Order: sequence, then C-alpha cells, then structure tokens
Amino acid sequence: MTLSKKSGRVGTARKAALSWAVVPIALIVPVGGALVALVGFALMQAANATAWRALFEAHWLLQSVVMTLWTGLAATLCSWSVCAWLLSRAFGSVWWPALVRRLGTLLALPHAGFAIGFVFLVAPSGWILRAISPWLTGFNQPPHVASSQDEFGLGLIAVLTLKEVPFLLWCAASQLQRDDAGALLLKQTHAASSLGYSSTKSFWTVVWPQLRLRLRWPLFAVLSYNLTVVDAALIAGPSTPATMSVRAWQWLQDAAEEANAIGAVAAWSLAFVVALATCAAALWLCAKRDYAQDGDRGSERWASIFYSIVRALWCFICAMYLVVFAITLIGSASGLWPFPAFVPQSLSWQAWRSVGSSAHTLWLTLGLGVASAGIALVWCVAWLECAPAKWDARARPLLCLPLLLPSVLWVTGLHRFTLSLHISGHAIGLLVAHVLVVLPYVIIALAPAYQKFDARFSHISYSLGKSHALYLLKVKWPVLRAALLSAFAVGFAVSVAQFLPTLTIGEGRFETVTSQAVTLASGGQRSLTAAYAALQWLLPALMFMLAAWLGAPRWMSR
Repeated sequence: MTLSKKSGRVGTARKAALSWAVVPIALIVPVGGALVALVGFALMQAANATAWRALFEAHWLLQSVVMTLWTGLAATLCSWSVCAWLLSRAFGSVWWPALVRRLGTLLALPHAGFAIGFVFLVAPSGWILRAISPWLTGFNQPPHVASSQDEFGLGLIAVLTLKEVPFLLWCAASQLQRDDAGALLLKQTHAASSLGYSSTKSFWTVVWPQLRLRLRWPLFAVLSYNLTVVDAALIAGPSTPATMSVRAWQWLQDAAEEANAIGAVAAWSLAFVVALATCAAALWLCAKRDYAQDGDRGSERWASIFYSIVRALWCFICAMYLVVFAITLIGSASGLWPFPAFVPQSLSWQAWRSVGSSAHTLWLTLGLGVASAGIALVWCVAWLECAPAKWDARARPLLCLPLLLPSVLWVTGLHRFTLSLHISGHAIGLLVAHVLVVLPYVIIALAPAYQKFDARFSHISYSLGKSHALYLLKVKWPVLRAALLSAFAVGFAVSVAQFLPTLTIGEGRFETVTSQAVTLASGGQRSLTAAYAALQWLLPALMFMLAAWLGAPRWMSR
C-alpha cells in the first residue's frame, strides 16, 4: 500500500506538471489565436458604418433572415422531436443495441453528399417522379416545379432533419452508455414500471427530464449548424431568397473589399441571430414541464400502435439513406438516361475514370483526414489525461465554440489567423484549419468513455510497481481501443466533410472530394457529381468499418 500511494503521488505530480506545460500551449495558441484574429477582424469591421448601412438597405435582408430562421428552427425542432420520440420507444427495448450499431454508418455520410443524393431523388427529373410517371398520362417531360430548391426551404429542412436525427441519437447513446447515467436511468425506469407506469410514461417522466439537459450542447450545435449551414444550403436550399449564411459566404468570396466588409457584418448579424436562438433554446430546456401527460398514451392498444409508428419511422430514415446512396451509385455509373426511364439505358464508367485521373484529390482528402484526425486524437488524449478537472470544465465551452459560431464567421477568423502566420494557401495552413474544426467532435466522441474509465486499474498497476507510461500503454489505452478508434473515425468523417475551410484557407489551391462535389453540384455533370458524392460516403464508411474491426474484442477478431 505504501508503494501504491507513493507511485500514485508521483503519477499525480507528473500529471500536474504535464498539465501546466502542455495544456496552455496546446489550447491557447491555436484556438486562442483564431479567436483573437476573429475578434480583431470583428472590431475592425464593426466600425465600418458603410457596410452596416449597405446591409440594412438590402431589400432582401428581411426575407433572408426569415428564411434562415424558418429552415434552421424547423429542422432543429423536427430532429429534436423525432430523436426524443425514437428514444421513448427504443431505450431499454431489444432493438436499442441494433439502432446504436447502425448510427455510425448513417453518420459517415456528410451533409453535402446526402444533399446531392436527396436532390437526385426529389428533383423534377428525379427517381420519385420517374417511378410514378408510368401511371400518369402525358407525363413525358419533367414538370416545371422546384421540388428540391423550393422557395419554402422544405428540401433543406428535410435534408437537415434526416442528417441531424442520427447525430442526436448518437449523442444520446454516448450519454446512456456511461455508467453514471445509462444504468441508473434504466434502474429508475424499471422502478417506475414496477409502480404501474407504462414504459412510455416512465421514459417521459423519469428519463427524458434528465437526458434532455445532458443533450444541451449537442442541441446547441445542431441549432447553430442548421442556422449557418452553407454547403447543404447551396445544394438543396432556396436561392430566392438565399439564407444569410449563403449570402455572407458569397460576399466574403468576392474580390472587392466593400463586398468583403458587407459579408463580415452579415456574418456577425448571423452570429447575433444564433446567439438569440441559443438563449431561447436554453430557456426552453430549463423550463419545467409536465412530461407525465406527454407520455400517457392510454391503453396498451394505443401504446402498441405508437410503437409500430416509431419502428416504421426509424425504418423510413434508414431506407432514405439506402435509397439516397443507391441513386448516387447508380447516377455515378449512368450513361444515357432520358426522363421517363426509371433506370439508365446504358452504363458508363467515364465519371469514375475522371475521378481516377485526378487521384491527387483522393489522396489529399485521405491525407488530410488521417492527419487531422490523428493530431486531434493525440491532442484530446493529452488533454483528457493531463488537464485537471477544473480546467476541463472551464475550457470545454471554448473547445465547443467552433460548433456554436457560424461557420462563415469561424472560417473567417481561421483565415485571418493563418494569414498572420503566413500559412494561408499552404498545406500546413489547411491542416491547421482541419485540425481545429475536427477537434471538438473528437473530444465529444472520446470524453464519455475516457472519463468513465475505472481508476482502480491504475491503483493496481501502481501497486505492482509499474510506471504511469507502462500503465497507459499496457492497460488503459488497450482497454479504450474501441473508443479511441471510434473517435478517430469520427474525426476523419468530419475532415472529409469540410468545404468552407478547404476553400477559404486553401485559397482555391487544394481540391478535396467535398469541394469538388459541392462545386459540381451547381453544374450539369450529373454522373461526375454523383461519383464524388458517393466517395464522400464511401471513405468515412470504410474508416468506420475499419475502426469497428480493429476495435472489436480479440475473441471476436479470431
């Protein structure tokens, strides 16, 4: 016991020394530098009265703000409601583990790739109208109806809802898998059921009031993303009027300094809108509500009906992903494909040959994804291992700040930061930008498993005279292998999906799979666009499969 206490003290002292040496450098320099550049740029543009006047005099400003609020709030409310409804029927049931296992595959597809496949599905010449055309007389030409980039933003709302539901479910699953949350909530649910409450009423009365507070940061991230998304809004969103994020991005890409100033103040106006919406969401989460009536469905017959509806809803979401992926693959290999035909009349591999001829794009995407995810994973492990608990609690909002700020605003700050270091337009600058964007997602994915690791293993290791480094290499990290690989796969998928950092910090000199897909989506090269969209899904999906195979227990691998 004396040796154990002595080794524990040595390990604690070494951990404190490392925290004071590593943590400030690793956190303050990159994230703080970007924030300082962002604040400096904001103060410089805040005094530009001409830009503010030009923004407020724009005739489309009110319509753009209303469209931004409508699409962002509607998508957030729909995804939050669907997530809560699925959890109310899935948590504690026999098909909850199967639902959790499928979330990684759904999360692997970036928003832009899903938006491209969704447009191929619901466009006037898409698969849905092609499927019903044989039963409609005189339906030989695509109708002149905007079914994808509609003026009401319904297509964008559908894309964002279908993409954010798996993310919220994944965040809920990560919380429910913690020993201090999932097991306790399940015991409380069983206790409520033993008192005569139905499973649904037990969930809404016991589980959801506690779980919804744990999901506040994922909800804020989803709300901020839905209000500020650019790539999916360019593909599936309305153009008249466009959302504020698209308008701000278009101005910031303009070569004229006056247009850049208007784009900057538009981005800050969008940040103000996001701040107000986040405050309203926080107040809504903290409000006390009577969940007992929400969960009381009456008889067992109605409970069975709602259970079937939830199962059908989850099957519909999975089917939408499968259909979108299928039409993307078929479109990438299609040759001649006139409108009424349901399948292409001929196949052509010209699009994939074009992708193969630009192999540097594929290798750059892979290299950026692996490097940024690896660096972010090493940083997060060092942070979780070295940082004191007080530091982690205080710095976690700073780490999650890129998720809450508008993407155009955060990328502007990163651009100013890389310009000050003279690395903008270079590979190292692009890597720094990807690492800073990937970092919050990796720490959110890794922190629950890392922080719930049983500390008794360290006491046993120290009592046997082993060093702290040997304990990490032989005990802790091998046990956390699945969580580490899963966090790496999440970081890789986030890096592959980046469009604004690649275009802005790379200054158009670097082409990735996502930048090519978004650029081609506005053109007429359907098969080539589908090929790049399919790659957006295949690359992260393969990484998730590799992480699942390497992270499986040894007896399963054998």
